[in-house]
Amino acid sequence: MGTSRDLFFLTILLFSSILFVELSSVPDPSFYDYLRESGLPAGIVPKGVTDFSIDVKTGQFTVTLPVPCDAKFENQFHFDYNISGILSDGRIGNLSGVTQKELFLWFAVKGIHVDPESSGLIHFDVGVADKQLSLSLFESPRDCTAAGSKPKTVDLSRSRDLKKQSGDIQSIFGPPRNRWTVSS
Repeated sequence: MGTSRDLFFLTILLFSSILFVELSSVPDPSFYDYLRESGLPAGIVPKGVTDFSIDVKTGQFTVTLPVPCDAKFENQFHFDYNISGILSDGRIGNLSGVTQKELFLWFAVKGIHVDPESSGLIHFDVGVADKQLSLSLFESPRDCTAAGSKPKTVDLSRSRDLKKQSGDIQSIFGPPRNRWTVSS
């Protein structure tokens, strides 16, 4: 009959096998899990992430969607095929691949952060402006409808884009007119 030593090693071997099976069946974290872990809502990226990579030391990430798409929150957002940035505690910096529509203009979203005072707000940095929306809008990932082409964006940090945009606005409404006429 086996000794207690043999029984001990058999128990350890059995326990190790069970632990290995349980650990190997745990799914890898999704990109949405990384967002939540960083204090951001999962819904800032739409449903359908097909692939992602993240450097957990630097926070540098790339997310791949099946197609460029649009999603409506309070405002309309456009997501490119690839989205990249740097993920840190409660924020994403150096963001590319996301644009937001305000009135009839599209703005590149350069960063996202959650208000640290628990005000329930999330901020979208579009250069010199900061758009605040309710955090509850982004609790879970939304469906995203395929988009035809990437919208033309305005970079508010570059005066050349501002001048061009004002020219575009003028072309929509026609040439400037003198509203006051003087009759003699």
